Amino acid sequence: MQCLLCPRKCLSPPGRSGFCRARKNIGGRLYTLTYGRPVALHLDPIEKKPLFHVYPGTRSFSIATAGCNLRCKFCQNWEISQLDPGAVKTGFVSPREVVERAKASGARTIAFTYTEPAIFYEYMLEIAELAGEEGISCVMHSSGFINEKPLRRLAQHLTAANIDLKGFSQKYYSSFCEGNLEDVLRTLKVLKEEKVWVEVTNLVIPSANDSEEDLSGLCLWVKDNLGSDTPVHFSRFFPMYKLADLSPTPVRSLEKAARIAQKAGLRYVYIGNVNRDTGENTYCPVCGKLLIRRRGYTILENNIKKGKCGGCGAVIAGVWD
Repeated sequence: MQCLLCPRKCLSPPGRSGFCRARKNIGGRLYTLTYGRPVALHLDPIEKKPLFHVYPGTRSFSIATAGCNLRCKFCQNWEISQLDPGAVKTGFVSPREVVERAKASGARTIAFTYTEPAIFYEYMLEIAELAGEEGISCVMHSSGFINEKPLRRLAQHLTAANIDLKGFSQKYYSSFCEGNLEDVLRTLKVLKEEKVWVEVTNLVIPSANDSEEDLSGLCLWVKDNLGSDTPVHFSRFFPMYKLADLSPTPVRSLEKAARIAQKAGLRYVYIGNVNRDTGENTYCPVCGKLLIRRRGYTILENNIKKGKCGGCGAVIAGVWD
């Protein structure tokens, strides 16, 4: 049986699973092993996704199952992303129950996050369809490694997505992720075409993807293909999983990345995983007024009024209440 969900298009003989281990050929039919089997259910700030231009200050009911269709050496959730979904014993939580829990929690959104949402596609899609009926928006944080047809169907039920653009060379994707850059770039274009709000995260790893050439190429591609209003988050790497011998990303490297992004013409550039008050604030690109002041995942000040700058009245791109 061939799986057509992600670009790997795995061929699974009877009794075997594909690369992500989340789909198994049983008796000549492909079965998902993740449906209704979450390993994480949490209520998070939407800023944790990170989504900075989507309902700031609200909560997001966050869900994940075991498994992933990449093998990132730096994965911060490797304890669950690299588990075999078929070997995980969890209780069954139906899509309806997920939506009911989210509604009872007061969450503004449901987030598909922590691991790779593509591998629990059917579960995610059904939750998103039901959530829409209840007036709850859905968002996802994904690596973007998914085929176009299922992505376009899912996009009809997504308000926003943060996509990890992990680097800007195929060599990096092959060496560090066992993935393909062009497939991720296509995903970003498709989400833009489907009018899903897109933010981009780039984990900056010393001596791996932090060259000026790579950072400049990434920023220019985002501007040319997604638009200058697309928020880009440069995130600090800390040693973990298979890259435990590396040093954390120097703050100056993140500041360099931010300068490159601003020089490329991107209007909303953020620095994450750094204990400081300035790198995560939102400013008006027209008058420079401080619009949203953040400390960690907490909103300290919000001067966006009905999607506009509280100072000059300029329209601020995003999804606002």
